[in-house]
Amino acid sequence: MHCPFCRHDGSRVVDSRTSEDGTSIRRRRECPKCGRRFTTIETASLSVHKRSGAVEPFSRDKVVTGVRRACQGRPVSDGDLALLAHKVEESIRATGQALVESHDVGLAILGPLRDLDEVAYLRFASVYSDFSSLEDFETAIAELRASHAG
Repeated sequence: MHCPFCRHDGSRVVDSRTSEDGTSIRRRRECPKCGRRFTTIETASLSVHKRSGAVEPFSRDKVVTGVRRACQGRPVSDGDLALLAHKVEESIRATGQALVESHDVGLAILGPLRDLDEVAYLRFASVYSDFSSLEDFETAIAELRASHAG
């Protein structure tokens, strides 16, 4: 770690603390050359392998953008969408993999979205799962009804 003040390439960790949500570590560091202190925040990287072959960092904003379209006209707030994106990221990080397939991100969205709003879930699932007939919708609706009965 380079000192942001004198650019010395070494530093000493003075204090480490986990963030409130547990996804990052805040470290207070001291430069042995100039003696000044600075803070770093460390997070584990999470990347998504897309169908095109491209790899890009996971983005909660992209999750929110994709789900927002399915939630148009539904009683879903921006806070609800932010919480959903947080849940999706947590479930993906829980797999322990640093690189996940975009398909797995879509699967991770389905559960929390189903709990949030069933109509939005059906909209998202119809596009994500590529529903091609009324039977596909009927099957998804039957599964939702069965979950309510059970």
